[in-house]
Amino acid sequence: MKLSLYGRLAMALLASVALGLGMTACGGGTIGYVWVLGQQYNQIAGFKVDDFTGNLTSIAGSPVSSNGTNPVMMVVKQGGRFVYVINQGTGGGPGQKGTSSGISVFSVGGDGALTYLSNYESQGFVPMWAQFDGGGTFLYVLDKYAPDATCDSTAGSTCNGSITVFQSDPNTGRLTLVQNTQSIPPNSAAPTFFEVGQAPIMMKTTNSCLLTVNSADQSLSPYSINSSTGQLSFTGPKTQALNTVSASSINGNGTYTYITDTEPGVIVNGGPSPGRIYPFTVGTNCNLNPVTGGTVQNFAGTLNPDYSLVDISNKYLYVLNQSTTSTTVGTAFSSMSAWTINPTNGQLAPIAGAPFTTGSGPVCMVEDASSQYIYVSNHNDGTVTGKVIDPTTGNLSALSRGSTFTATGQATCLGFSGAVN
Repeated sequence: MKLSLYGRLAMALLASVALGLGMTACGGGTIGYVWVLGQQYNQIAGFKVDDFTGNLTSIAGSPVSSNGTNPVMMVVKQGGRFVYVINQGTGGGPGQKGTSSGISVFSVGGDGALTYLSNYESQGFVPMWAQFDGGGTFLYVLDKYAPDATCDSTAGSTCNGSITVFQSDPNTGRLTLVQNTQSIPPNSAAPTFFEVGQAPIMMKTTNSCLLTVNSADQSLSPYSINSSTGQLSFTGPKTQALNTVSASSINGNGTYTYITDTEPGVIVNGGPSPGRIYPFTVGTNCNLNPVTGGTVQNFAGTLNPDYSLVDISNKYLYVLNQSTTSTTVGTAFSSMSAWTINPTNGQLAPIAGAPFTTGSGPVCMVEDASSQYIYVSNHNDGTVTGKVIDPTTGNLSALSRGSTFTATGQATCLGFSGAVN
């Protein structure tokens, strides 16, 4: 069929509009960025996230230096303009800063590229985790050892930890230390940190609470957050027993909080326990209240649950398993368990098809802001695994163009931000 002049002009106009809007058959444009930390070379690998396929493509200039050694954790400030990387350093211990440890601050360019801005030190030793408050104003950094660490002489370096609080500038990303004005000793300056229990491993902000899991005695340090000042205070008991064997992670949403337990040494059905997941509600004093009938055993054949994620819709819980007990052909050595969350009582029900495959040694995961995809960082093989989320069932499936992406050696945590204008 031969088009008229007007027909040809209309087709040309349509094509130019499509190009201007970035409409192609190959993808749907960039909806955000994923950054992955790697300990082997102290790097940050960056990727663009394709809206239509979830495919990851490297950001120009990636990877970049973490500006420290042993990067273990990253948090993205609300708005996506600044990224904070926790470098644990090497050789740190009670009373001793690790070499090249600290908090590296990066700005995010319009193409997702990271530009190093500055470095800050937490007040304790061996930084290991970080969280923002709900408003994205205050940054909380967890140190394994407090500045005045009290150590258990019978358990080596089992010492109490601490939290350093910073206020984050919304325009520059700069950090300003927040002193502890809740407990000032007589005739002394205000402390620069907040105590937690012995051998802390992870913390989570939920509503107006900051909850830290302490591994030495399987307890919780339940701080309340002052949203105006960033101050932390106990409004109830300073510690709460978790009744776990070996708590490995804490996560959740505004309604429910979940703690994973690896249960080492526990025998289930004649073999090692796959671990358990404990659901809680958060009380007014920031203590955890167990969900009635909520505790579930992890999926058969899994082992060592070490990280969890509640999706943005608050309908599904996903848990990473470091390894499985089955190594038969076709069975992944590492995996991801999944449950639906009952919105009324918080009880968990397994999702059909779970557990799902990951790379080797999964340690961290994020969901993209459009709730289409989940990305998992895998420590052993330095890769990222991408999955498509079924919004109706919570089932996870492979990305259409491949689900495994090479990131950086010995990957640790990863972060996500929507596209920055």
